Amino acid sequence: MAERVPPKLTAAFLGLEGVIYAAFLALDLTGQSGLTIPIKYVGILLCLAFALLCALRGGDRLVPVALALTAGADWFLLVRNDCYALGIVLFLCVQTVYFLRLRRAGGPAAWPLRSGLALGAGLAVYAAGMAVGQAAPVNLLAALYFSQLLSNTALAWTLKGRPWRLFALGLTLFVGCDACVGLFNVLPAASPLFPAASVGMWLFYLPSQVLIALSALPEKEVSHEENQ
Repeated sequence: MAERVPPKLTAAFLGLEGVIYAAFLALDLTGQSGLTIPIKYVGILLCLAFALLCALRGGDRLVPVALALTAGADWFLLVRNDCYALGIVLFLCVQTVYFLRLRRAGGPAAWPLRSGLALGAGLAVYAAGMAVGQAAPVNLLAALYFSQLLSNTALAWTLKGRPWRLFALGLTLFVGCDACVGLFNVLPAASPLFPAASVGMWLFYLPSQVLIALSALPEKEVSHEENQ
C-alpha cells in the first residue's frame, strides 16, 4: 500500500522553496543576478526531489521524469549557459511527457490545436527572422516547444480534479516565464521593459515548477490537505 507523504515534509518543501524564492528575487532586484544561478538551480532540484518522493508514495510517476528533464535543460540553459539547442530539445521532451500525462488522464490529443499552434509559431518566428536577415534554427525549435507548452496548458485546464488545477496553474505560470524569456531575448538592454522581463523569468518559473511538483501528490492527499 502506498504511504502518505507526511504533511510536515510538504510544508518543509514549500518553506525551503519560499526562502530560495525570496533570496534570488532580492538579488535579482538589486542587480546581483549573477549570484543567483546556484540558488535557482537548487530550487529546481528540490522540486525534482519532492516529485520523486510523491511518486514513491503512490503519486504521479510522470512528473518526476519531466522534472528530471527540466533539471537537465536548466543545466545547459542556466548553469552552463550554452548548448541552447540541447536545452530547448530537453524542454520539448518535458512537454511531451506532460502530453502523455494529460492523455493518460483522459485529456484529448487535440492534434489540430497542436499542429496549428506549431505552424503558426514557426511561421511567425521565420517571418521575424527573415525581417532581420536571419532565421536561426534554434528559434524555430523554441517556437515548436512553446507551441506545445501552450497546447498542454490549454488542455490541462479542461481536466477536473484538484491535482489538475495545480498542474494547469503551474503550466500557466510556465507560459508567463517563457513570455519573459522571449522578451528578454528580443528587447534591447536600454528598453524599459528589459529589467522587468529579466526578473519576470524566474518570478514565474520557480512557482510554476513548485505547483507542478505539488500536482504529483496522490489526488486523495491533495483533497485531504485542501479540506484541512
